[in-house]
Amino acid sequence: MINTKNLLASYILLMIIHMFFSPIALSNEEKGLEIAKEADRRDLGWGASKVDLKMVLSNAGGETSNRTIRISSLERSQPGAGDISLTIFDTPNDVKGTAFLSHTKIFKPDDQWLYLPALKRVKRISSKNKSGPFMGSEFAYEDLLSFEVEKYNYRYVEDVKCPTLPGSCFVTDRFPVYENSGYTKQVVWMDKKHYRVNKIEYYDRRDALLKTLILSEFKQYKDKYWRASKLEMSNHQTRKSTLLTFSNYDFDVRLNKNDFKPNKLKRVR
Repeated sequence: MINTKNLLASYILLMIIHMFFSPIALSNEEKGLEIAKEADRRDLGWGASKVDLKMVLSNAGGETSNRTIRISSLERSQPGAGDISLTIFDTPNDVKGTAFLSHTKIFKPDDQWLYLPALKRVKRISSKNKSGPFMGSEFAYEDLLSFEVEKYNYRYVEDVKCPTLPGSCFVTDRFPVYENSGYTKQVVWMDKKHYRVNKIEYYDRRDALLKTLILSEFKQYKDKYWRASKLEMSNHQTRKSTLLTFSNYDFDVRLNKNDFKPNKLKRVR
């Protein structure tokens, strides 16, 4: 004879185990957010860095022009504060001494300033003009802000083979929270092993594909932090492109917030 009490107790136990120990399926929005959070967690703690880079601008006819640049960056961990960076142009002569300072914020409008030696003045970039091109390149001012999770909403799309990296990539949509963004969405390919961004598609305010960024030739620093040595931004609407090649990364530099003040832009060397 079946012991109904024992059967009922076993059933209740199974239900409790299922409720508390079975994995809970995430929505596509929740999964997209978790992927972004994990990528952010894996890149915390680098502190400060300097890097040299070469910028190559290509027009629709294939003509090119070169620039050499230095970038200093400082990680910030205060609530509401994103990372800050200083970009200095060394060549050619017509842009030498140009300095660009960017203070990323999370819940408030970002601060950006541009010093133009020819005008001998520091120009503040309006929070409504972040979609404009940076120094004639295919990168917009908002592309130069540090990535902060809270600046987007997310949606997981699918897993696919990575464009230029081995293995599989998460594909996620991210939607800028910033109301004056030049983009309605960005589609991001991120490898599942190291959470490195491999490709981004940018869609304009008409929801048409505007640009594609390919990140390649990754190197690891301090046994933790991955950086792409090449970034190529292609504009599908103008057929122009910008190639950035990074070299001489240094994560042992000493920088502090006083090195990133707008009133110092006129004196940077």
